[in-house]
Amino acid sequence: MLKIQDLSFGVNSDDGQKEILRNINLEIPDGKLIVITGPNGGGKSTLAKLIAGIEKPSSGRIVFDDNDITDMNVTERARLGIGFAFQQPVRFKGLKVIDLIRLAAGKKLTVVEACTYLSAVGLCAREYIDREVNSSLSGGELKRIEIATVLARKTKLTIFDEPEAGIDLWSFSNLIEVFQQQREEMKDRSIMIISHQERILNIADEIIVLNSGRVDNKGDREAVLPGLIGTSSAVQTCRGIKKGADC
Repeated sequence: MLKIQDLSFGVNSDDGQKEILRNINLEIPDGKLIVITGPNGGGKSTLAKLIAGIEKPSSGRIVFDDNDITDMNVTERARLGIGFAFQQPVRFKGLKVIDLIRLAAGKKLTVVEACTYLSAVGLCAREYIDREVNSSLSGGELKRIEIATVLARKTKLTIFDEPEAGIDLWSFSNLIEVFQQQREEMKDRSIMIISHQERILNIADEIIVLNSGRVDNKGDREAVLPGLIGTSSAVQTCRGIKKGADC
């Protein structure tokens, strides 16, 4: 379980200290798919980065499985089982897809084992297994390869920061299927998704709404989602997406 206690985060600006998050208190239980949503600029991605250790809070605590991880770095948190998928995946010139998946898994996977993870995200393994993770791959391809590495890691808590950003409609539909499958297979693992896409909200166990750096609402999907539908600033339906569009 992840516990966030009185978490705040601010940055220096020309007008002094600007608060991005204010006294956030949350519990992310095991075995749940949690979606954090809300208007742009509400602090969603900042919260994800604080949990992953990319940013450090101004105050408050983050506790993961009874370990105080507030002052731990990204690597230390990863060792405890926290994974983070970036909104824009990183490219690695000279590194092949199979090597990236093996690094994520932390062991020498066979080609067949590595291909299983690529197939799970809708990629033809024979076409991608020996390709370099470089500029020759599209945004959608990189996104799915990154998710394949996350699946290979089998992290206890996996955070996806707007996984739908910059991908085509087919990739988005496939992404939903991957999340649904992971949701069905979860036992003591959890997934946290930062998103304002209605189709992703529809598969959540719980929804947390951030607005102006504060928790505006939280609860089961059935209780929270009806109040969000039709609020264009918080929820998008991802209709008419073209390849490469930011849905």
